[in-house]
Amino acid sequence: MKERIEFTLNGARRTLLVDDSRPLLWVLRTDLGLTGTKYGCGIGLCGSCTVLVDNQAVRSCQTSMAEVAGKNVTTIEGLAKNGALHPVQQAFMEHDALQCGYCTPGMILQAVALLHANPEPSREEIIDAMEGNLCRCGAHVRIVDAIRAASKMEGGAAT
Repeated sequence: MKERIEFTLNGARRTLLVDDSRPLLWVLRTDLGLTGTKYGCGIGLCGSCTVLVDNQAVRSCQTSMAEVAGKNVTTIEGLAKNGALHPVQQAFMEHDALQCGYCTPGMILQAVALLHANPEPSREEIIDAMEGNLCRCGAHVRIVDAIRAASKMEGGAAT
């Protein structure tokens, strides 16, 4: 049954008439055309569909529209501000922390959530936080280096 769901998406208030049990992933990709959020495994294990809900990394394939009502949702399309990349995006680019790029939006948003909760993570804390985001190309070392660099750019020490 369709319900009126209000939430903030990438800084703008949105009201949608949708089935409140519909996964956020498909509303973002199909209804709103925000294809930066990727479909990976469909069961919340690979992290390709990661978005931020109130600054927490969530798997959008496992998050219903009812769960985002009244909350702030950030996708990869909403991370850069005024034409400037977010420090995590900048660090991923500078450290060549991608290969095919399919997992990159989810990786970046998981890293943003990590640095929001812990601005100075250790290498081990970064590895632990990124454990649920899979990169099939094997760029994990560069991804960890990029997150450490982003921490430093944002004022953290990233030991």
